[in-house]
Amino acid sequence: MMSPQTKKQHNKILILATETCAYPGADSVGQAHSTYPANTYILRVRAPVLFPESFYIDCFKKGISGIIVMSCGEECPYEGAYKALAKRLDSVYKKMKAMEIELKRLRLTAICTVCNRAFLNEVKQMDQLVREIGPPQLMA
Repeated sequence: MMSPQTKKQHNKILILATETCAYPGADSVGQAHSTYPANTYILRVRAPVLFPESFYIDCFKKGISGIIVMSCGEECPYEGAYKALAKRLDSVYKKMKAMEIELKRLRLTAICTVCNRAFLNEVKQMDQLVREIGPPQLMA
């Protein structure tokens, strides 16, 4: 049986943060010297819509416990990208359901450049969730 500390270390959270909105928001969290769980990995991306559906499933297969897609929302500088992203994630949710992967492991949210509280709240909620349900039980 895993100890709570070991279990927490295995619950990795991946954040796909858009370079124009969410990543500067994450940066402002650091500048404010706020803390968030160390099991969080932030990937700066131009637009999350560029990632295929298989990317998310592969992340879960490789041990990522939760994924937060932090985008600009409707204010995305790339016309139609947010709607396309939401549509893509709907397809990912269907695949997750078919594979019996808890749908709460994948979350789409809009984070602005100064949304410190919203950023911290999203990360803390995901951390609490993955601690409760543990890592996905999938084979790579």
